[in-house]
Amino acid sequence: MAIDRLSAGYGRHRVLCAITARIPAARVTAIVGPNGSGKSTLLGAVAGVVPAASGAVRRRSAVGPALVVQRSAAADALPISVRETVAMGRWAHRGPWRRLTRDDRAIIDTCMDRLGIGHLAARRLGALSGGERQRALVAQGLAQQADLLLLDEPDTGLDIEAQQRISDALDHTVRKGTTVVHATHDLAAARRADHCVLLAGGCVVAEGAPSEVLAPASLERVWGIARTGEGDGPDGTVL
Repeated sequence: MAIDRLSAGYGRHRVLCAITARIPAARVTAIVGPNGSGKSTLLGAVAGVVPAASGAVRRRSAVGPALVVQRSAAADALPISVRETVAMGRWAHRGPWRRLTRDDRAIIDTCMDRLGIGHLAARRLGALSGGERQRALVAQGLAQQADLLLLDEPDTGLDIEAQQRISDALDHTVRKGTTVVHATHDLAAARRADHCVLLAGGCVVAEGAPSEVLAPASLERVWGIARTGEGDGPDGTVL
């Protein structure tokens, strides 16, 4: 996938400024940057939910990407169960009003089990812990079986078990050929990716291998962090 001089925002407020980047297929790409740098807007523009003011996102596939929002975007009072939440991921294939097939139900069960939430299938989404809710949303994204999976801060504030479940599920889907792009301000998570795009002020500061993109010079430019390997990074991340 290629992002070609993409500019986007909300109304008259421009967030992304002529961003150009490449996203390697069947790999994990981390979109990194401080709050307000344009990470979520970039994911939304790639997903097509934030309109582009100029530029383009070029993909070979005609299948739309799957977008997993932050768990705070799911309302607590939403009267929907975990299973119904994950089942919504099949709407891209069946539509919201058509009966799910046996294959659909098997995919839903597999995605819930992969995220370790099969036993929560009948629970209300709003009654879950933050980690459980995020796993349900990731399972919904996996259930779409898209070739591009976009995730907005998928493991922020989660416990180790939830983080590991999500990490394992994403590793599995990449091995199956899916391209994964996740926005994060966690430098440790970004370093585990295959590819990295560093944003600041709606512009690309650096792009490439995490070891190169998250080098001391780039970190100092974006966050004022002069060293790696010791000390605290953004939001308490240990470098």
